[in-house]
Amino acid sequence: MTNSSAEQAAGNLPRSLYGFEVIDFLGEGAGSMIYAATDPITAQLYALKHVVVKKEKDQRFIEQLVTEYEVGSKIIHPLLRRSVDLKMTKPLLRKVTEAVLVMELFEGVSCELRPPATVAAIVPIFRQTAEALGAMHAQGFIHCDLKPNNILVASDGRVKVIDLGQACAIGSVKKRIQGTPDFIAPEQVRCEPLSVHTDVYNLGATFYWMLSGRKLPTLFTLKKSKNSFLVANSIPAPHELNKHVPENLSHLVMECVRISAAKRPDSMSELCNRLDIIAHTLSLPTDAQPRARTRSPNVQ
Repeated sequence: MTNSSAEQAAGNLPRSLYGFEVIDFLGEGAGSMIYAATDPITAQLYALKHVVVKKEKDQRFIEQLVTEYEVGSKIIHPLLRRSVDLKMTKPLLRKVTEAVLVMELFEGVSCELRPPATVAAIVPIFRQTAEALGAMHAQGFIHCDLKPNNILVASDGRVKVIDLGQACAIGSVKKRIQGTPDFIAPEQVRCEPLSVHTDVYNLGATFYWMLSGRKLPTLFTLKKSKNSFLVANSIPAPHELNKHVPENLSHLVMECVRISAAKRPDSMSELCNRLDIIAHTLSLPTDAQPRARTRSPNVQ
């Protein structure tokens, strides 16, 4: 969202939604507006994701809210945003015209808006995100849309993975391409069965950008025909683009984004173990703290 559109949205806050008192504008999602709100009875604070159906194709945003509620209310984990309730307006014999997803409120900024400045800061974010995805996998679900904007980081370094609207059961085959072009796995573009390896790819593509400052070329961004292909060894590794990135971390990221799903790391627990070793290495005394590629943070 541009600054002007954000200001416009913030200046047009609804006073209330489904009995909740709206107190602040938080951002914009796919077809939705997100607000901070309070329950006037309990004084509990929540985040509300609000969708208004303006045309027929907007029904897909309602479907995503339903998915996010179903998955986010089943999987309770401190690193995943919890869904609390789903409220909908459905006129008699008609489709849903408006809905609000009531979610846990988390005070953090996305990695897209505020990229971590050092490698040492990136590794624990990487590790916590992998743990959050592993919790989903343990319950039989995959996220399918992990990207920098879906990782919130609090001032104390705690992570919250958000936006479960495209989540699905392991092994699902989607009827249409779903995902974010710069972070999407090849099997998502080809509408093939999705697995934990799909999240591994999305995670790797996310941290490729965070470490190198460049977006990974994907099957979607190159070309969308059946004959499109990627050559993994033609993609520069993060340490080749940023001299401050340790080679072991760089190699791990490149393993995550291998074209063949079978050649990627098998689980998030494997990634967590390897990231723990990398974090330990980075904690050893050095003359200077390794730094990631310098970027000017866009603070919300």
